Formats: sequence, structure tokens, C-alpha cells
Amino acid sequence: MEVNNIRFSYHNKPFIDDLSVVFQENKITSIIGPNGSGKSTLLMLLSRIYKSNEGVIKLNGKNIWDYKLKNFAKKVAVVHQKNQIYGDLDVKTIVGYGRLPYLSYHQSLGEKDYQIIDWALEITNLKKYQDHQLAKLSGGQQQRVWLAVALCQKTPILLLDEPTTYLDVKYQIEILNLIKKINHDYKMTIIMVHHDINQAINYSDEIVAMKDGRILFQGKPNDVINPKSLKQLYDYKLEVIDHGNQKIVLNYQ
Repeated sequence: MEVNNIRFSYHNKPFIDDLSVVFQENKITSIIGPNGSGKSTLLMLLSRIYKSNEGVIKLNGKNIWDYKLKNFAKKVAVVHQKNQIYGDLDVKTIVGYGRLPYLSYHQSLGEKDYQIIDWALEITNLKKYQDHQLAKLSGGQQQRVWLAVALCQKTPILLLDEPTTYLDVKYQIEILNLIKKINHDYKMTIIMVHHDINQAINYSDEIVAMKDGRILFQGKPNDVINPKSLKQLYDYKLEVIDHGNQKIVLNYQ
């Protein structure tokens, strides 16, 4: 995906100003930055939930708003930070909603759809929970259900808005390892908003740092993460050390 000179306002107040960025194909990109920097807003623009006031976002060289809704849903899947809970439906039924872009009005799921649903359940390690109600699953298991729904769309691009929010450390690691596996095994382009710097460094091929509605810096984690860049981003001095081939942000000073 390619973002060209977009501007976006909330209630006529400029929020994102003349922003341009190119997201690398088949890579994991994490968007980081302080609260209110525009991270989630950018993801909403990429997913067509919001529409920019100016500029254009392109997918395969085509304005994303020139795609019909179902065709766009075959290209880009989204997992939001907060998702509606269908407490009385079983997991397999919910995961099957990911096949809706491929169905015409009143068309039922076919053999191919069920094969893809089983595939998504297998990848996300949810087969044994497929008959369980969503509301009875843990937070980490529920997040895997939403990932499975997105995988069922069979899109080349996956957008994730803070996928580890509200999860304890164990489930955070499980979800991030799953995201990395999906990217590695199926070559999906993954763009995620992330609030944890060290997780973003460890699980991303590319970092995009936002502040005040603009891109402050972009590049490979080891190239762009340093005390100077983080001071500019967060207005705090942070200690950064090298641990093997990876940068680690230790603490606030």
C-alpha cells in the first residue's frame, strides 16, 4: 500500500497533515508513536473506515476508494482493537464470517469455504474450540478468533490495531508469534499499530514512527531505533542497548 500526501481532519481540525508512506510488500510493519500521534487514524484510513480530505491511498496502483467494497475486502483484512462479541455464536460460525466477501446475496457457504475455515482454525490453533461460544474463551483465544476471521478473507494484506492490547504477557507473545508465522508462511503484508517499543522492534521488519499526525522516521528497527530518535518521538530520554542483533529499550530516564 502507498499513501500519498493525505490530509485528514477531525471536526474541521487538522489531524494528519501531508502524510506520505510506502508499506513494504510481504513484510511486517509496526506503526509506533505517542498517544494522539495518528497511528490508529492512519490504520482507519488504510482500511477505508475513514476517508482522507486530500491525497490518495493506493493499493496495487489503484485508489482504494475505486474498489467495490467486496473487492476491497478480498484485498485487505482488518482486526480492530475492540471487536463485537457474539457471545451466543460458536467459534466456527464466527470465523466463517470471513467468507462473506465471496458470497452473493443469500448464497450459502460451499465446500471450498469450509476448507478455508478449517484452514484458518488450524493455523490459529482453534480447532478444539470451534464449537465453543466466543464469550467463554479467554482474551488471547478471542483475539485468535478475530485473526482467523481475517485469514478466512484470504487477503494479501492484514491490518492490526494494537493486537496485544488487554492481553497478559503470555497471550501477547502467543499472538505476536502467530502473526510472525502467518507473515513467514503465507507472505502476507502485515501493518500493525503497536504501543510496545520492544515488541515492535522484535517482531517487525520495518518501523514507521508517527508524531503529531506526521511520519517522524521510517526504516528497519536496528537502523532507526536509538536514543536520539526516541527522544524526538516521545520527548523522553530512553536508554537503548544492543543485545545480539537486536536493539532493546530499557527504561525511561
